[in-house]
Amino acid sequence: MAWMYLLFAILTEVAGTTSMKLSEGFARTVPSAFIFVFYGLSLTLLTLALKRLDVSVSYAIWSGLGTALIATIGILWFREPVTLLKLASLALIVAGVIGLNLGGAH
Repeated sequence: MAWMYLLFAILTEVAGTTSMKLSEGFARTVPSAFIFVFYGLSLTLLTLALKRLDVSVSYAIWSGLGTALIATIGILWFREPVTLLKLASLALIVAGVIGLNLGGAH
């Protein structure tokens, strides 16, 4: 169940960050409200996941995969430029998360 909490914590964090972009600097009411809803949910779910998972691995997965997903959304949805350096950096983030997860295995 802890892994499900972590997965949903990541997805709601990504939704909150996407809402930041859609709020246009708090100029749009609904996306602005969603920022707080999604981040509140994300931190609540992350806290629940931490009851059973190591903080080092959980936070690395939460922040790393969240960063990778939001960068992908930026490229695909918001049409941000794609560069080789950006793609390589995303691959390094994913590799780092995998490495921390494997390093935490007992």
